[in-house]
Amino acid sequence: MTSAQRVWISSEAYDGLQQELAALRQLCKTAAVDGDIGENATAIQRARQARIQQIHDLLVYAVVGEDPPNDGIAEPGMVVTVRYDDTGDTESFLFGVRGAEHGDIEVYSIQSPLGAAILGARPSEQRTVKSPSGAELPVTMLAAVPYGLHTAEMG
Repeated sequence: MTSAQRVWISSEAYDGLQQELAALRQLCKTAAVDGDIGENATAIQRARQARIQQIHDLLVYAVVGEDPPNDGIAEPGMVVTVRYDDTGDTESFLFGVRGAEHGDIEVYSIQSPLGAAILGARPSEQRTVKSPSGAELPVTMLAAVPYGLHTAEMG
C-alpha cells in the first residue's frame, strides 16, 4: 500500500490480522535465534517480512468495523448485491480488503474491476465492468447494506 488511503475491515479481520502479525514476528525471531541459513531460509524470511509489512500497512490505515451509513450507496464496509444484466445472475459480496476478510462472503476491493465500476452506485443504477478480455459487461447495483446489518440479518 503506497498511499495513505483508509481501508475498511471488520473487527474479526482486524483481530485475525493482529494474530497473523504476531505469529509471523515470532517465526522471524525464532529463525534468527536458531540461525537458519541457506537460500531457502532466506527466501522464507523475505516472504515473511513482506507479509509483515503488508499487514502493518493495512492495520495502520484500517477503519475497523465502523459501518458506513445505511444509505444504500456502494462503498467499503457495505455488503453489495449486483445483477449481471447479460445473464440475470446476481451476486452479493463485501466491499472490503481482499486478504484481510475471512468469512462466508466473497470480498471485493475498490481496486477490482467490479469494485471500481460500482463504487458510489445507488440502487438500480447500471454501471459497466470491463472484463479481463476487454469486453464491457453491464451490471446493476441492486442493494447495499452495512456489513454489521448484513451479519445481523444472517444470524
